Amino acid sequence: MALQFYWYPKCGTCRNAKKWLDEHDIAYESIHIVENPPSQSEFEAFIEKSGLPAKKFFNTSGKKYRELNIKDKIKDAGTEEMAQILASDGMLIKRPIVTDGEKVTVGFKEETFEETWL
Repeated sequence: MALQFYWYPKCGTCRNAKKWLDEHDIAYESIHIVENPPSQSEFEAFIEKSGLPAKKFFNTSGKKYRELNIKDKIKDAGTEEMAQILASDGMLIKRPIVTDGEKVTVGFKEETFEETWL
């Protein structure tokens, strides 16, 4: 199965990740994360499969995150509630998210991509 690559084309980190996937001839399906954000249930699965805390899926440096005061909203939130917030607005999501249905990576670190996708 080709990877699902959730990205925002204006995001430099996303473009670097896309370039890395292209350079390594890794097949993927591009999904615009703002126009087609993952659903709440997809986020719940991503969180579980990634082994990361749900808070790691938030774009904490984003304008929307600060404007909506998400930091306080998720302080005591459970995974389900955080997944619901993430699914509500693609600009709140740390990107890119890459998955093959079993493994999930969030953001782009070359070492992580090499370990996970090669």
